[in-house]
Amino acid sequence: MTKIGNLPIPLQKKLPPRSVERLSKYRRLLGAIHPGNGEYIFSHDLAQLLNLTPEQVRRDLMLIGLTGSRRKGYSIKALIELIGKTIDKREGYNVAIVGVGNLGKAITAFIRKTHTRLNIVAAFDVDSSKINKETAGVFCYDISQIPTVVRKLKISIVILTVPSHVVKEITGTLVSSGIKGILNFTSVHLDVPSDVYLKDYDIITSLEEIGFFIKK
Repeated sequence: MTKIGNLPIPLQKKLPPRSVERLSKYRRLLGAIHPGNGEYIFSHDLAQLLNLTPEQVRRDLMLIGLTGSRRKGYSIKALIELIGKTIDKREGYNVAIVGVGNLGKAITAFIRKTHTRLNIVAAFDVDSSKINKETAGVFCYDISQIPTVVRKLKISIVILTVPSHVVKEITGTLVSSGIKGILNFTSVHLDVPSDVYLKDYDIITSLEEIGFFIKK
């Protein structure tokens, strides 16, 4: 384990994906807590806010080398700093939206309003009414320009919100252009090389899961 300042930083690749997901949620939640609410937080309080168990919170924080005080709990400032140094890239990540429909526009606007190291620097579409114009403050390129723009703007992550019948072809172009991370908002199963991290987000599946657990 290495250290930055007084904060121990583990090797990021060893963190389970679900732990990274929860760490991101911890940071956003802690960042929203007003300083007037205190400088420390206990694991059971953080767990309650996210519907988790205190044991799960403590396990996640131990993975990044942070332990709390029985008397005070965890320093909110130290937590935010350590999570940032663990999951962030110092210079941030350049991100592109591929598919500038209603969903793509909404995602772009949301991310640009959020305090994050994810920088949306480009959008791609086939619609001539959108190309060479800005959407939510992001310039939209013709989808044929993906290889050139990805390399020029050093884009490493893309968000896919394109129609299902073109997603596999576009994914192939993205991978060959050097993209290393994909958030897939389509329902299409994608096969990508082992050095590309793929995260699927299927809205219908998520809603059906909720429906199953609330049905009587």
